[in-house]
Amino acid sequence: MPPLEVIVYSDFLCPWCWNAATRLGSVAAQLGEALTIEWRSYLLRPHPRPRTPEAMVRFRAYTQGWQRVAEDEPRAPFRSWQGDAGPPTHSLPPHRVAKAAATLGADAGRAMRERLFRAYFVESRDITDGETLRALWREVGLADADFARHEDPELTRRILAEHDEAQACGATGVPAVRLAGQPFALVGAQPEATYLRWFRRALDDSAGGR
Repeated sequence: MPPLEVIVYSDFLCPWCWNAATRLGSVAAQLGEALTIEWRSYLLRPHPRPRTPEAMVRFRAYTQGWQRVAEDEPRAPFRSWQGDAGPPTHSLPPHRVAKAAATLGADAGRAMRERLFRAYFVESRDITDGETLRALWREVGLADADFARHEDPELTRRILAEHDEAQACGATGVPAVRLAGQPFALVGAQPEATYLRWFRRALDDSAGGR
């Protein structure tokens, strides 16, 4: 039986997306080869915003709310913003780098996704800054020469197309998850048990329909 294909729309600037990624990673480990997950882009901030002292004050206050998100998923640690980096400008830069890493293989893509979340939500690193992204690229063991892949215009086209696709599926925010071939996307970081029941039921239905 072919694996169940799950599509996840996510943004690296969304704290709830890290919670969902943590839970979906656990579900994938439990279901093994019966499940494949494809990560697609959603842009909560599609356009750059200016960095101003006032924006930094608002951003610091906003990150205080990450503690509430942390209480919902202890396996994804958060801390409010430390230091003077940021605030992040827009969603596109980390998506480009994540997509570029994925062109080097599934393991590279997974490592970069996880590194981006942790760098932003734990280490207070601005994952929209070019030099920070280059440093993260090196930290997951990818070659400097391959970093230029993130500048490929085709990656940007893919990201924008995925964002439009998510909205067409009813995703008014992220995280949003759907099964391949189905137009409906479930929005919000669901409990791990919910994802597990959903996917197991879909697998059972698929097996029964063979």
